Amino acid sequence: MFLFINNMQSIKEVIASSLTNYKGSEVTRSLVEDQIKAKYGETELKNLDCYRNLRTYHSWSSLGYKVRAKEKAIKSFTFVETKDEAGNILKTYRHPISLFYYRQVEKVGSEA
Repeated sequence: MFLFINNMQSIKEVIASSLTNYKGSEVTRSLVEDQIKAKYGETELKNLDCYRNLRTYHSWSSLGYKVRAKEKAIKSFTFVETKDEAGNILKTYRHPISLFYYRQVEKVGSEA
């Protein structure tokens, strides 16, 4: 589900008002932290909020933001469940996901 914003919000407004689909996995958080630390340094970890400022390309796009040129995705994964008609889980599998940190995006139409 995407949240469409009519008036483009600032990064601070987006981070304060809109949650991601992050489920709280410590394994995926640790994986993301390692990549953030390698790209921006350890001090940037204090700003990391997986619930608010780390999103997929499509999530940022739906909020009126684009990924800056030459930015590389932060790699993570999620688990996807396959269910039958009754809702019983048949299979769970790991699915790769590409994420972008708030420092990697800019408002659509902004000059870099």
